Formats: sequence, C-alpha cells, structure tokens
Amino acid sequence: MAITLVNPDGLPKIDVYRQVSIASGTKLVFLAGQVSWDAQGVTVGEGDLAAQVEQCYLNIATALAGVGGSFDDVAKLTVYVVDWTPDKMPALLEGISRAGAKLGVTPVPPATLLGVAALDIPEHLVEIEATAMLSA
Repeated sequence: MAITLVNPDGLPKIDVYRQVSIASGTKLVFLAGQVSWDAQGVTVGEGDLAAQVEQCYLNIATALAGVGGSFDDVAKLTVYVVDWTPDKMPALLEGISRAGAKLGVTPVPPATLLGVAALDIPEHLVEIEATAMLSA
C-alpha cells in the first residue's frame, strides 16, 4: 500500500476523517472530479444525495482500476456538496457506506468537504476529486 492515513496526537480525532496522508509510491494520479454519471453519462440518483455519493465512489473505483489502482492508493479525497449543511452528513456517510459494501472495501473518507453553490448541471448534488499514489 502506497498510502498511510493517520491522526497524529495533538490533533482532533474525527471518525470520518484522517488528518494526514503519507504517500510513498512512485506514480502520482489525479482523478478529475467524479459526479453521479453512469457509464452512459446518465445521472444516477437525481435528488438523492446518498445515491449520488455512492455513484461518485463507484466511478472513482472504476477510474482507479483503469490505471492499476484502488482505494488503498488514495491519498486525498475532496468532496464538493451543493448547499452543504451538517444535516446532510448522514446521507453522505450512507452513500460512502453503500459504495464500500458494493466494492467490498472500506473507502477512504474525505479529507476535505466543501459546500458549493452549484455544480456543472443542476441535477448533480456532489462531486468528488481524488489524488492517489501508485507503487509503480
């Protein structure tokens, strides 16, 4: 594994975040922000944040697999949520959990979560960017 996630002493321990990501591989991979499109470009889960988060994570897994990686290689995820409020956290976590169950992995939690006014099209509620470090 090229990535080690840690919460150093002296910083808050937040269940769904890790404060530091240590990358030790040889190939840095930047994934474009993934939205809830399926392979045909159709929006999955219109109006459903959990379903859209799930699809974003599935898209990230597909993109990583396409370059020889997996969630084990993710150094950082940045999540952009339209009109973010803390009451949306359960839906965000549900989407992450459902994607993990489908993929058979424990997905990396977001390192950064940002509220935004809008995304590329009105149907998209979330976009997730990933940075990964591959061993070769």
